[in-house]
Amino acid sequence: MKIKGLVVDPISKMPIVVLEDPLSDRILPIWIGVFEANAIALSLEGVPTPRPMTHDLMKNFLDQLNISIEKIVVNDVRDNTFYAIIHCHQNDVSYVIDSRPSDAIALALRVKAPIYVEEEVIQKAHSQKYEENLENSEKLKQWLESLNPEDLGKYKM
Repeated sequence: MKIKGLVVDPISKMPIVVLEDPLSDRILPIWIGVFEANAIALSLEGVPTPRPMTHDLMKNFLDQLNISIEKIVVNDVRDNTFYAIIHCHQNDVSYVIDSRPSDAIALALRVKAPIYVEEEVIQKAHSQKYEENLENSEKLKQWLESLNPEDLGKYKM
């Protein structure tokens, strides 16, 4: 997956990170917190900070300990809550770390690790949203699909 952009949900006013499968143009919106959206936006925009932010600090720890991040995977969605795991490697040992998707994405951007989403998550996410409120889901889906690249530019909160 690639990050198509960050937008603010016009209804809830919460940030959304929009993931897109470049091979199929399918999108997956994930509602995230303001601070996590800011961390993702800083990385997407290449904005340097005067001091390390939390995800920069994590990257610094990983670098110093010679731990590489192989990939992050959004691996589950339950009750509209997304889950992710971070696949790490140090020497000959592999680790799988539980994470919020927003933190995993912010970290993946900093270390240039690939982002994946399990197929089942995409299916579950779409069916949950449509079951909850078909009319709002259709409006949101149309809005997300109609976004232009300039709508996904600079992220302001």
